[in-house]
Amino acid sequence: MKVKEVITTLEELAPLAYAEDFDNVGLLVGDANTKVSGVLVTLDTLGNVVDEAITNNCNLIVSFHPIIFGGLKRLTGATYVERVVIKAIKNDIAIYSMHTALDNNKYGVNAKICEILGLKNTKILIPQKGTIKKLVTYVPRAEAALLKDRLFEAGAGSIGNYSDCSFTNKGIGSYKANEQARPVKGVVSEVHHEKETQLHITYPKAVERQVIAALFEHHPYEEVAYEISTLENRNQDIGMGMIGELEKPMDELESLEYIKKKMKASCIRHSKLRNSPVKKIAVLGGSGAFAIAAAKASGADIFITADIKYHQFYEAEGKLIIADIGHYETEQFTKNLLVDYLTKKIPNFAIRLSESKTNPIKYL
Repeated sequence: MKVKEVITTLEELAPLAYAEDFDNVGLLVGDANTKVSGVLVTLDTLGNVVDEAITNNCNLIVSFHPIIFGGLKRLTGATYVERVVIKAIKNDIAIYSMHTALDNNKYGVNAKICEILGLKNTKILIPQKGTIKKLVTYVPRAEAALLKDRLFEAGAGSIGNYSDCSFTNKGIGSYKANEQARPVKGVVSEVHHEKETQLHITYPKAVERQVIAALFEHHPYEEVAYEISTLENRNQDIGMGMIGELEKPMDELESLEYIKKKMKASCIRHSKLRNSPVKKIAVLGGSGAFAIAAAKASGADIFITADIKYHQFYEAEGKLIIADIGHYETEQFTKNLLVDYLTKKIPNFAIRLSESKTNPIKYL
């Protein structure tokens, strides 16, 4: 198995098309055509993680956080980032990062937090915009069904729990081929009228390349007439954070103790208690201050996240409890999620869960 084959498997779970624009995801170090000896899964790629990969003969590190985030202008070993990259290159170890591509996945980071907390009726907290595309094309009626099937096979036509979704209109198309054309129907220099089907079909932007390739491969016309638009519809399967419900309501202090225990947090920094039971919980792994307003609007009783600043706690405004349990603590189970996924997808391959400690924050 080559690095690129493992990457393909990972991107079936979390397509890079759904990563945030500011992020740096994908293959950061190494050659995609390298044969893989073993895979080490980690939250962060640090020097001790690379050492662990070397010891265990793993030449591919799958990391949640990207070791290279901003641009690297030199590799002199002056910073921990440069030293990690140099060590990985010297030992022919590839590094692949998923980060916000997995954050935005409904089976990703936040789904794992919900699973750990036992939350039910979960849904995306902030659906990502611009992830649903629509293709409109015009095809001779006799060939419409075949083209539609090929587009479905390429990943188009899925809406929530439904597949093979499309809409068609019947009409008459017209065109005149010039002397350089090789028309499939009609003759050169004469206006031709063809009974056509107008096909409307939506698709997730992550499969756009495959959908367009299928359109051009299976459309019968020499020149394919088509339109692509980005829809404003909310995509309930892609986005940041999640919200769910506890099996039974809890007292506020009881719920905070429950969260602390389940998430293995050393402490919880939280806003003022409201003296009301806790049922709905919103979660967002990592730095989630930007989602406070969305958590309030969702009707959550508690919002679990990390990296909340002093003045941001005021934004709770008595409408919910903001609970900062720590950045590492919100994301620590992500590597378990990835190991479980890869082990199921590649059962006869060496997939290792990193034992290296990478949390940079210590508590007294």
